[in-house]
Amino acid sequence: MGLSFLVLFYFVLPQINAGRDPIVVTILAAAVIIPLTFYLAHGPSWKTTSAVGGTLITLILTGLLARVAVDATRMTGYATEEAYFLQLASQGEINLRGLLMASIIVGLLGILDDISVSQAAIVQQLKRVSPDLSLRELYGRAMDVGRDHIASLVNTLVLVYASSAMPLLLLFLSDDLGFRQAINYEFVAVEVVRTLVASIGLIAAVPITTALACWLAGMGALDDERGSESGQHAH
Repeated sequence: MGLSFLVLFYFVLPQINAGRDPIVVTILAAAVIIPLTFYLAHGPSWKTTSAVGGTLITLILTGLLARVAVDATRMTGYATEEAYFLQLASQGEINLRGLLMASIIVGLLGILDDISVSQAAIVQQLKRVSPDLSLRELYGRAMDVGRDHIASLVNTLVLVYASSAMPLLLLFLSDDLGFRQAINYEFVAVEVVRTLVASIGLIAAVPITTALACWLAGMGALDDERGSESGQHAH
């Protein structure tokens, strides 16, 4: 956690404040944070490596999806009062649309840690219990667990966003706004896009991480077989 905050406060925020592309800065920071925190927390192993790879690939895909979604919905980034104050303080040098995309990636990063490490750990345990499983069987059994994990995490994500938007939801209820009118307010559309993009990222992380973990597990088993064969020849 300390490393994550150091990178955030000493790299991400200063670079964005200097006018750099927020989404590029955030992905570069994630490329530093993810390996450091994953290997520090879980130790060096093929399980951790597959979680790192799956998380990085998913973040890149999510970044591209966030850019497409923000462009397609024509968001400006001025959904909050803080955005106006920030633009005044920076004299318009900060890309607020890019900042919105970057916030989606940062919000997803913590949840991806959970799902990617869990999927890699499932593959590791299945391989230990049943070392004779083929890659297809290993992937299928791990995905059976992963689908349940996806459903619970996406539900959690939606409820977290809903809880932070409770005053807004009550405002819509009291004003009796229609769905079409409400969804066209940018501060509502931001939360919808944030939830959808993050959910798609979570869903994509499971098969990506599981596939990487199964491949690395197969490579590890192959290396073990080669090591045992060389040991027998030596004897």
